[in-house]
Amino acid sequence: MATNTGIYALDRLDPAALLAAFARTRSLTAALAAPLSDADASVQSMPDASPAKWHLAHTSWFFETFVLADVPGYRAYDPRYAYLFNSYYEAVGPRHPRDRRGMLTRPALADVLAWRGHVDAALAAALPGLNPAALALVELGINHEQQHQELLLTDILDLFAANPLEPAYLPAPPINLMPRASGWQHHAGGIVRVGHAGNGFAFDCEGPAHDVLLRPWQLASTLVSNAEWQAFIADGGYADPRLWLSDGWAWVQRSGIAAPLRWQASDDGWTSMTLAGRQPLAPHAPVTHINWYEADAFATWAGARLPTEAEWEVAAGCDDAAAGNQLDSAAAVRPGSTSQGLFGDCWQWTASAFLPHPGFRPAPGAVGEYNGKFMSGQMVLKGASCATPRGSSRASVRNFFAPQQRWQFTGLRLARDA
Repeated sequence: MATNTGIYALDRLDPAALLAAFARTRSLTAALAAPLSDADASVQSMPDASPAKWHLAHTSWFFETFVLADVPGYRAYDPRYAYLFNSYYEAVGPRHPRDRRGMLTRPALADVLAWRGHVDAALAAALPGLNPAALALVELGINHEQQHQELLLTDILDLFAANPLEPAYLPAPPINLMPRASGWQHHAGGIVRVGHAGNGFAFDCEGPAHDVLLRPWQLASTLVSNAEWQAFIADGGYADPRLWLSDGWAWVQRSGIAAPLRWQASDDGWTSMTLAGRQPLAPHAPVTHINWYEADAFATWAGARLPTEAEWEVAAGCDDAAAGNQLDSAAAVRPGSTSQGLFGDCWQWTASAFLPHPGFRPAPGAVGEYNGKFMSGQMVLKGASCATPRGSSRASVRNFFAPQQRWQFTGLRLARDA
């Protein structure tokens, strides 16, 4: 009988399929970094973000540390990199401070790319002979790198937005959407099953599957749009303390917040900074780059609320998680889909804290630090964004960020009691 590590069913992993997925993933990461200069890839815009070069290196460190280090005869490309590119794995050893990753002008971008080539060749050679536990770690590493592909894009956007020139990362076609038909989807509630059931890949925090009791509820058929958010601003939404939770109001006052991140008002109307540079605000595109405090305040203003994680997951159960506006290639990335599904465009804030599902146990070993240690002070987001690699999301996926963070492609979908 096959054994399991965490929730990975080890007897289903096919080396040939894994090698193909590994090659596709590594190729896409390199393509996303291709438009960047060494300087672009080295700078860190803020402590929450990381340089693109660090993402390129850290994802290679992951494969080298958790897979290749146990392959007979493999030698680390450069032993010093273990300190530079560990993220937060205490069990693996000390690491360079996160808020000083932008100081790593060396190794150069070319050296990091050479390391990636070394890791790619070594893993491709070793993969056919890996045992099931190592194959599961390769699969985890592929999904880990897909997460960093999205972070690479959002961190580059934050970096370029901090540059007074507001350069474009890649060109993007203009968005000229018509208003989307809005409405409410009714859900009967009852005892429902949520969480990952163990078929196919999932991160450890997505399981175990468990039952929850839900009251009847309704979920909006569309994401909140830029035009709707403009109405919130025009109605004094950022100046009305009655709409805000205490921590959120303190954040608004302390930071002088009056609009979503990177919005600017002018005589010609609102603009926003995108990966295609500063662009006129598309009124019917989904609002993005809002934090949990803003999402909750808007929901209160709209006479609604944020959905719980379980409500969103149940509503998405029949949706195609690979549909909608998601990342397919290193082309321009920008929210603006006409899809009515629950996936794509932007991650959606929920009312739920990122806490363990009943019966959750971290995976054994150092990879057990992947998610469980962050189950404090974070809020759950569901769905996928325009920067999420297509095919990497599921209804059970639990993205999470602190309530004040908004540099990701984060938006909202309203809910209400039936």
